[in-house]
Amino acid sequence: MPENKRTASGALGGILGLVGLSAVAGLLVTAAVTPAIAVSGAAASSAITIFDKMPSYLQPDELMQPTTLMAGDRVLAKFYDQNRSPVTFEQIAPVMYDAVLSSEDPRYYQHGGVDLIGTTRALLNNAASGETQGGSSISQQYVKNVLVQRCERDAKAVEATETTVGKTRDEALQECASAAVQADGPEGYQRKLQEMRYAIQLEKEYSKDQILLGYLNIANFGGVTYGIDAAAKRYFNVSASELNVGQAAVLAGMVQNPNRFRIDRPDGSIFDSDGTAYNKQPDGSIDDVEQSTIQALYTLRDNGEITQEQLVAAADGYSETKGRQLYVLSRMEVDGKITHEQYVQYAIEPITPNLSETEQGCGSSGAAYFCQYVVSTILNDPAFGAETDDRVRALRQDGLTIQTTLDWRMQDAAQNTMNENTPESIEGMKFGSTAVSLEAKTGRVLAIAQNTKFTQDPEQTDPSYNQIVFAGDRDNGGSIGFPVGSTFKLFTLIDWLEKGHSLNESLNGRLRPVPNMTNSCSGNWVNQGNYTINNFARNPGYFGTPMMFTRDSLNTGYLAMAAELDLCDIAKVVKKLGVQTGTGDEIKMENANEVIGSDNVSPLAMAGAFATVANGGTFCQPKVIDKVTTADGEERPIPERTCQTALTPEIAATTAYALQGVMQGQGTGVDANPYDGTPVMGKTGTHEGFQTWMIESSTNATTAVWVGNWDGDKDLFGKYAKGNQLSSMRYILAKDIQSAANEFYGGDRFPDPVSNLLRTQQRDLPNVVGQSIDSARSTLTGAGFRVSVGEPVDSPSGGDTVAAQSPNGGSAPAGSTITINPGNGQGGTVPNVDGQTVNAARAALAAAGYGNISIGGCQRDANAPAEGQVTSTNPAGGSAANKSVTVTLAVAAKECP
Repeated sequence: MPENKRTASGALGGILGLVGLSAVAGLLVTAAVTPAIAVSGAAASSAITIFDKMPSYLQPDELMQPTTLMAGDRVLAKFYDQNRSPVTFEQIAPVMYDAVLSSEDPRYYQHGGVDLIGTTRALLNNAASGETQGGSSISQQYVKNVLVQRCERDAKAVEATETTVGKTRDEALQECASAAVQADGPEGYQRKLQEMRYAIQLEKEYSKDQILLGYLNIANFGGVTYGIDAAAKRYFNVSASELNVGQAAVLAGMVQNPNRFRIDRPDGSIFDSDGTAYNKQPDGSIDDVEQSTIQALYTLRDNGEITQEQLVAAADGYSETKGRQLYVLSRMEVDGKITHEQYVQYAIEPITPNLSETEQGCGSSGAAYFCQYVVSTILNDPAFGAETDDRVRALRQDGLTIQTTLDWRMQDAAQNTMNENTPESIEGMKFGSTAVSLEAKTGRVLAIAQNTKFTQDPEQTDPSYNQIVFAGDRDNGGSIGFPVGSTFKLFTLIDWLEKGHSLNESLNGRLRPVPNMTNSCSGNWVNQGNYTINNFARNPGYFGTPMMFTRDSLNTGYLAMAAELDLCDIAKVVKKLGVQTGTGDEIKMENANEVIGSDNVSPLAMAGAFATVANGGTFCQPKVIDKVTTADGEERPIPERTCQTALTPEIAATTAYALQGVMQGQGTGVDANPYDGTPVMGKTGTHEGFQTWMIESSTNATTAVWVGNWDGDKDLFGKYAKGNQLSSMRYILAKDIQSAANEFYGGDRFPDPVSNLLRTQQRDLPNVVGQSIDSARSTLTGAGFRVSVGEPVDSPSGGDTVAAQSPNGGSAPAGSTITINPGNGQGGTVPNVDGQTVNAARAALAAAGYGNISIGGCQRDANAPAEGQVTSTNPAGGSAANKSVTVTLAVAAKECP
């Protein structure tokens, strides 16, 4: 490496500084020896007075440690400013203690916190040469590290978000860390004095072994690697207890300048002013400029102890670190900690890192979007601190173990079907999809799957990458939710039942403008434009029941239901089931469009609402954290999430009964039914063709799937990817995920609905016989019935007139179907000719249009007229019959043929 240039003015400044601090030199002599020796002179006395007024007590803080998110017994992700795994004294190889003491503080067990000899030599050398030598004891270095860590712990983040915390905190950390290790000028000397003051007192409070262990657990070993165990794992993939002499010497040499001597940067850890890199991985050569750092190897070669080939092999790679290792090995040999043979053995052994990755953050997680939702929870919930910086520290410094609710079985099932059936992006649109699963009885979030790849790189423009958690909301995940479509009909259905209405009441669900709706909270909604809200696929609607409207997801049916309710009451149902907009606003139900799901809501919130119904009416706030423990193993409070009764069991059971109809027969959600023996309920949702939903649930687990535009409004219908229509992907995803939920969590038969809420309403049934077909249809539908026109029946009237109806007038179940039959113009009433003579009967029948007459039988009667008398007819007199029918006469006569 190029040598540092020493100017005359620099040397003079150093000497003057030393002279000006002669009193401090006297103080060092006094303070460094135990027991203290007497000194005389005004300068020393003054210095001692200054020294005595400095704070003397330094309480070491808890070590910064990574916070670990767990999912079961697997690590989900880690977060840290300092990657550290503290160990006990016995968990460190003895050679590590030998290496660090020989190289850093050989008189450690003799001095009282400050090494008089080392400190004085360093001060004199610094003043004379301009180079900075440490001269600090292990106790002083421990003090410095404690102060640096405290500085880092207290560093404030400018922003309170996970995406900006890295950059802004790095700036704050650099500033405070520089101040903590300032070595130049009066401030540097004053810092050194304070460091000594603390070190002396520290040795009165703790044993030598405790301080040495504390130092090795707190020291930096390059980048974010802190503590000897993390360093051993990072650079050599062994624990601290498994380090050999050569490895220990490398790590002991690193503490002097950790980032300079780190060996996890193959392209170099040191750079000259012209950008030339040094301390690189082996490249087959030794740079002349690096030879000074490995002079000890040349000495061994020149002494004939090693060959040139051995020298090249040892020196080719990380030569600066090799030089430091050689220094440490030499000090260990001098101190008798290793033999000369061991020195040579490890001197010629190349530095060979065996790096273990130390990834942190959600990007390295197998469930990145679930992980990010947890991170958002930590950074926003007061359980982790009252202030933003407290919560950031909890995430990155406090060494917490956070047990999450993630179930890897569910997560893998959800992500696998997501990967198989949805694309990561689609050209021309911002396509997204997510699926979230809840344990209905607890609110525990079991899985969050998403179609995109997770990133927090602000420069990333590939639409396949996204940092937004689509399942979450603005505070937790960065999403504002999506229009929920007909899944939102759940809340109108619940209010309908809570007001005592039946699932089998008849309503006019035909396509028509709804003139107004009541809202007792914020004012009634009036359809001033007299516009009509359409049904899916232009369905004209029908007279029907809420049970049918739910099965078919008929907008006009639900608008008819809402028109008989109070929108304010529906809004109260929304609130008590834990639903608000994705931006955290209360949903007030101020217009008809909200009834059918125009508000943006998160998939997680909607899953929680449906889980409430599945759970018999008990709403459990969704939760992602089961347990939090400190680094010491003590439990600390978790984010408060409660379960409380939101619906009566009767309302929940009857609601579930209606929603089961969606998943059966001709229901809109039947394609998402696993049909695996576990009963499920559900609801579909579509908003304007660019957002689609499928939510379904057993009694134990709920799955909510959204597929749509995470930004924009491109139509999903008629577009395909991976062999699936975009609008139909929701069914595939929901079916696969709910199938896994049924396998792992099971489900019971839903409770029976309440009979009173299934009652059939009887309504007066008009008799429309004789009315025109159109008039009869209008009369019957207006009375709350559906109409079916049957086959023509025999009647004198023509086809435009009702000749018969079934059932007849009186009463019938509301919404039931009434059959009306037009006449065919061929009917008539058979005249009653009983008692008439045969001739008179023939004439009467012919006059009535019945020309086909036959004698069907004769009975002798002495009192009968001579030409015979009719006793009965078939068809009977007074009955309706087609005029082409043969009327058969039965007669009585004196003499029968």
